[in-house]
Amino acid sequence: MKQQFDLQKHIEQGVEQIVSDTLRATLKNPRESAFMVKFAAASRKASKTRMKLEQEGLHVPGFLIASITSSCNLHCAGCYSRCSNATVDEPPVKQLSPAEWERVFREAEELGISFIMLAGGEPMLRREVLKAAGRMPSILFPVFTNGTFIDDAYFQLLDECRNLVPVLSIEGGKEITDARRGEGIYDKVTANMDAFRDKGLIFGASITVTTENIREVTSREFLDGLIEKGCKLVIYVEFVPVTDEARHLAPGEEERAYMTEAMERLRAHYSEAVLLSFPGDELAMGGCMAAGREFFHINSHGGAEPCPFSPYSDINVKETSLREVIASPLFQSIQDEGLLTGAHAGGCVLYEKRAQVEAILTAKA
Repeated sequence: MKQQFDLQKHIEQGVEQIVSDTLRATLKNPRESAFMVKFAAASRKASKTRMKLEQEGLHVPGFLIASITSSCNLHCAGCYSRCSNATVDEPPVKQLSPAEWERVFREAEELGISFIMLAGGEPMLRREVLKAAGRMPSILFPVFTNGTFIDDAYFQLLDECRNLVPVLSIEGGKEITDARRGEGIYDKVTANMDAFRDKGLIFGASITVTTENIREVTSREFLDGLIEKGCKLVIYVEFVPVTDEARHLAPGEEERAYMTEAMERLRAHYSEAVLLSFPGDELAMGGCMAAGREFFHINSHGGAEPCPFSPYSDINVKETSLREVIASPLFQSIQDEGLLTGAHAGGCVLYEKRAQVEAILTAKA
């Protein structure tokens, strides 16, 4: 008889491994290591909180993704956020205030959530929200940024608040990065990486993996360059084709198999860095982790969504507690109806099944 996959145990072990790997990656940085020791203790406490709530019938995900703004200064080719109109050029209205975001962060802490990924748009456009996040040392906030708004004030904030970890977007080398993100972006991003290293600040890199760059971004040459600049965290995210013209860029089964092998090889070699891949091996995890299985997304206006690529919501953090949001009927239906498994192009099964998600939302309206 096949042993049933234990999702909760898998996530607990994953969180512990991330903390352990990050601590190892910062051993040569006393201030960063001191923070990670304290965070490791807070993470263990958070894990116990989630386990207690699980026993009481509430499954709390280990992660959140929070898109704290719908504004961005770049127009990256194939950007899912712009294609879905989640990111716009007009001045944003009715976004969550810094105080409202801080309430969400504090409620997350009370529920035992210890990782909140800050995204956008460009999250560094909302300095006050990042300051609010900096006041929550028991939560680690990777900040997914295009790296163009990092100024002296931000360097100071990141030095004071070690729980804020900038994760700079890069597509590979100069040619492929500038082709997608705009001329001069590669030089700006890598210059900021050098500044982080010189100031003793930990940072990471986020890479959108496509059929065109997968070999380059998993090469030793590319990783050596990042590590030399002081990068301690590398996050690979599979490209999601939100237009028919971009479908050829989406990794398929062959690329996923290659990525699995590459991650094993790279992790064995680069012990001084944390390497993560999303969505990773979904089969081993029993399917996609979205819709509250182990993460969900809060958009800039407070709507709780299954994930950034599945922008549908039946509940808003402005109107209720995070605890109630976690129990979203939409999330539960998505899980119960088996929408988190199945073949798909690129990094999101729910994008492939968006018509079914819409139908669930309509039926519940």
